[in-house]
Amino acid sequence: MSIIPCQQNAALQLRIREYAEVLKTEAHKLGAHGLGEDEFYNSGLFRGAIERIRGQFSATMSEKREFAADILNYMQDRGFITDWVSAGDANRHDYLVQMSSGRAAVIELKGCLDGNNTTIYERPPHAEEFIIWSLCSNPGADPRRNVWSGVHTRLSADIIERGQQVDGVVIWDWVCGTIGRPCPKLDGDPTRITVVSHYRLPPPCIYVFPATVPSPRNNPRPISQKLADVQILRAFQECFGGRADEVNHVDFEVEHRNADTVRKTRVSRGGEIVQESAFTSIRRV
Repeated sequence: MSIIPCQQNAALQLRIREYAEVLKTEAHKLGAHGLGEDEFYNSGLFRGAIERIRGQFSATMSEKREFAADILNYMQDRGFITDWVSAGDANRHDYLVQMSSGRAAVIELKGCLDGNNTTIYERPPHAEEFIIWSLCSNPGADPRRNVWSGVHTRLSADIIERGQQVDGVVIWDWVCGTIGRPCPKLDGDPTRITVVSHYRLPPPCIYVFPATVPSPRNNPRPISQKLADVQILRAFQECFGGRADEVNHVDFEVEHRNADTVRKTRVSRGGEIVQESAFTSIRRV
């Protein structure tokens, strides 16, 4: 077992590497730039174009917001949530969701979790639940590396150091279940696909965190909440056909060792530990 069921598509990774090599050696033949081969590569045109494309892919949130809106509308139409609104660009969270119980759940959208942007968020005072939703739409990314980097390296340290409680994480986007990121949840059971707008989606991957912030003196070993305790996570699970043994539970341990604060992260699924860290010092990344 691993921290997330899916993994990189090895065949696709090979094709990406091969195509990248072709692109580097044949790029001067593309377009109407009017430069010879040596002039082309010495001009910086190729490198500049690549950096521009990278920036466009990294900066845009429109596709992610479209996906999130389609998902939240689908959940609302089927009664799993009562209402939702966008929080706007002035806030360090993205959506306020009203649950049928009246509870206020807040969602912060992120991309892949292995970047420093993962820890840029604020749990607002009115949030009765606060989750992070990772939309890592790069088929070339390593989902297992991303999840562990986000949950342990970044979020566990941030929760402890800043006292910013996070109730859980959803990892799920439109690449899930495609050739770029095959989903083991669909193996032998394509009926588990949910069609939302033009997306065909497997059940999401859900990670439930403790209900309290770890503290070396007062709360050194908080354990994961139950799925039912975090209503927005339960709504994702039930609406999109998740199973109880697919839910991930995240526990933390924290203590002082000499001048350092160290923490351990443990992730369990179906009653089995799927990944556990050693005690590691908290270092902001």
